Amino acid sequence: MVENYNFSGVPMRLDDLTYMNPWWEGREDYHVRRWKEQRLHWKPGWLEKLSLKPFSLNFVLGPRQVGKTTGIKLLIQELLKDNPPESILYINVKVLPGHRELLNLLREFQELKEKEGVKTGYIFLDEVTSLEGWWRGVKPLIDAGLLKNDVVTVTGSSSLGVRRDIELFPGRRGSGKTIEVMPLSFPEYVEVMGLKKPELYREKVLKLFEDYLTTGGFPTSINGLPMEDLLGAYIGEIVRFGKSLEIAKETLSALIRSAPSATSFRALAGITSGYSYKVVQDYIELFTELYVLGIAYLKQGNQVLYKREKKFFFRDPLLARLFALWSGTELKEDALYEWVVQEHLYRRFGEVYYYRNSYEIDAIAGDLKVEVKAGKTHRRYPKNVRVLEKEDVPFFLLELTHESTSRF
Repeated sequence: MVENYNFSGVPMRLDDLTYMNPWWEGREDYHVRRWKEQRLHWKPGWLEKLSLKPFSLNFVLGPRQVGKTTGIKLLIQELLKDNPPESILYINVKVLPGHRELLNLLREFQELKEKEGVKTGYIFLDEVTSLEGWWRGVKPLIDAGLLKNDVVTVTGSSSLGVRRDIELFPGRRGSGKTIEVMPLSFPEYVEVMGLKKPELYREKVLKLFEDYLTTGGFPTSINGLPMEDLLGAYIGEIVRFGKSLEIAKETLSALIRSAPSATSFRALAGITSGYSYKVVQDYIELFTELYVLGIAYLKQGNQVLYKREKKFFFRDPLLARLFALWSGTELKEDALYEWVVQEHLYRRFGEVYYYRNSYEIDAIAGDLKVEVKAGKTHRRYPKNVRVLEKEDVPFFLLELTHESTSRF
């Protein structure tokens, strides 16, 4: 049997994880305490979508510092009301050197459950994307039926990596769900700020939207905390994936300078320091995987032209501001407004495109065709195109919420 080792060189046991599981000793969790201390705090609605029925293998995906860990800890707090502390195991997978260590800890947890007479266990594996091959520590136990009475919830901050791993569990997820957690949308932000019936308070809505464009939908920024940690988290991800910070900066700078026009990987490469379009494409794909960027493809009729120029958009206004500052690039107001609309349409419909012929339409989704103008528009558009001027945008976003589900 392969041994786990803690930092002192002694084989790692569950006892070494007590600091991650303070409820074992009757102590309050740090994340829950910090959540309570925040000026504005809310219980994430996505927690209600998780399956807590044995057996379940849930996946929770989303960008860094969006509140996945805090949400999990709040769920644990609720579970402790009806379940013994020994039934709940939380592991930040970052501390484990390999999948064998994870496997052995989960086996020991099964032994603890049996010893304590616990029937159902709740296992939370946080940030699995930080451990290559993490699934090798879980899948053998599922295949052996050792987790049949348990609920396993896995979180990750890299969409492509985890989605690829999800495919390794065909027919092995029981009642498990896959949930994406994103920063608050503007309608959710308005709700958190306590504005009821926003349609009656035009000036308040406009002021809140101005604030939203500054803070984005991240809990920490909404509470006025400095955002160096968020930027640092993304820089850490770039480094972890073996990428160059210099190339990342140049790629983002080129993208921001080109916005809001449609562009190509080759065109973006042409305004860098000589990087190939393949390199630029590789970095943009990384940023889409990390939930920083989204892509609107050209759509003409029913045909999607994936190889033509694309519109790239930041998935949260704060991320746009952070990366503009980091790359030393001026952020254009018209681009920011367009990006917010594209992201909200993407969340509502699961896809967003643009159209270009004799005129251009910034965003097409479902049966909506939307053109965003930071200033007054002088061009005439077809009647089925919704043209949004600057002050129209927040009210359009609020309209979308009536047909979408809450994500926060």
